[in-house]
Amino acid sequence: MSTITHHAPDALLAAYASGNLPHSFALVIAAHVSLCPECRVALAAHQAVGGTVLNASAPVDLSEGLKSRVLAQLDAPQGPEPTYQRSSIFPGSIMAALKGKPPRWKSLGMGVRQSLLSADKSGSARLLYIPPGRAVPDHSHNGLELTLVLQGSFSDATGTFGVGDLEVADEDLDHQPIADPGRPCICLAATDAPLRFNAFLPRLLQPLFGI
Repeated sequence: MSTITHHAPDALLAAYASGNLPHSFALVIAAHVSLCPECRVALAAHQAVGGTVLNASAPVDLSEGLKSRVLAQLDAPQGPEPTYQRSSIFPGSIMAALKGKPPRWKSLGMGVRQSLLSADKSGSARLLYIPPGRAVPDHSHNGLELTLVLQGSFSDATGTFGVGDLEVADEDLDHQPIADPGRPCICLAATDAPLRFNAFLPRLLQPLFGI
């Protein structure tokens, strides 16, 4: 039986099913769904609805030569697609982002570390390592932040988040996540805009860390 209590919102699952999530958010949702049976069922429902809508849509004329171009691409030589197996901590989607290698941790201070997985104009995704009892600097948000727990747990003003739990934070949430006692907390975090740190030092160092 799953112990996950914080799930992906329906709107994010629908956007993921339709392919409309930025890469960083899609990575988080893919990892969460791999851990959460309830959200897997919900995602399958969205995918079924999407298929029904496509089947009911009116046909659209294809551009001239499209068939030939598609067939040419099918005949082009293709190398084998790499496959990545889940590790003891990281789901397959994260292992793919890591290209099967261990995270390259960089210190953020006070024992907290990060490993950047992706960054582009649509947002960024990173792994965070937070020792027990350590806190991430208190901050609010300029956009959306998704945080998925992969090991250990953390707590903030909204509750406690354990393995598989997903926290969705927007501009209305000002919080300071603190890793709970026990194992270090490892999270996958994705944002579509820089965080708003409340203290001066984190704001000063923010451009160096790309958060």
